[in-house]
Amino acid sequence: MATKYKIVLVRHGESIYNQKNLFCGWHDADLSDTGITEANYAGQLLKKGNYEFDIAFTSVLKRAIKTLYLIQEELDIHWLPVVKSWRLNERHYGGLQGLNKSETAAKYGEDQVQIWRRSYDIPPPPLEKTDERWSGRGKQYANMDQGMIPACECLKDTVERTLPFWYDSIVPAIKSGQRVLISAHGNSLRGLIKYLDNVSDNDIVGLNLPTAAQAKVAAQGKAK
Repeated sequence: MATKYKIVLVRHGESIYNQKNLFCGWHDADLSDTGITEANYAGQLLKKGNYEFDIAFTSVLKRAIKTLYLIQEELDIHWLPVVKSWRLNERHYGGLQGLNKSETAAKYGEDQVQIWRRSYDIPPPPLEKTDERWSGRGKQYANMDQGMIPACECLKDTVERTLPFWYDSIVPAIKSGQRVLISAHGNSLRGLIKYLDNVSDNDIVGLNLPTAAQAKVAAQGKAK
C-alpha cells in the first residue's frame, strides 16, 4: 500500500492586478490591502487548525512570498526554512499579461478568452522578447537560462515545468517526514492538484482556487 503524505497548498492573497481585473502571470504584482487581509486570515485558519510546518516552498513572485510571510507571522514561525523557485510561478499569460480581462474579452470574444484562460492545452498569444513586459528583464531571472523563460503557457506547460521541482525538492522533504507548506499561484497549484488527485484534463478546467484559498492534499503514491 502506498504511503500517504499530506501537504498544505495556499494560493496567494488578492494582488493589485487581481483587484484591477488584469492578467498577471509572471508580472510581479504586489498584494492589495484585501490580499494582505486574506493572507493574514489564511494564517489564522492554519493556527486555529493547529497546523505545524517544518519547511515551506514558494515562487519568486512577491505576492506568493508575502502571503507566506504573513502566514509565518500569524503562526510565529519566521524561522521556517523557505525554498523559492520560478517553477512554482503562476502560469505565464504571454501577450495577455497586463491587459484588462474585460477589454480583452470585448476585443477577442468571451469564448476565445475563456479558451485561453481555462483550457488545459491551448496557450494564449506569446510575448515577444522585445516587449517591455518580457519576464527576462526581472532580476529574479538574471541567473536563469534565458531560453527557459516561457513566452506563454497553457496549464499543461505549467504542470510540465512544475513537476521537476516537485520531484527534486518537495518530494525529498515530504519523504524525510517534514511537514510541507506551499504558497503559490492559482495555476501552479491547480497543476499540482491535477497531478496529485489524478484530475482529468476536462475536469481540471472547472477547478478554481480563490485568492488565499487553502487545500490539504494527500500525495499518496506521488512522492516516489
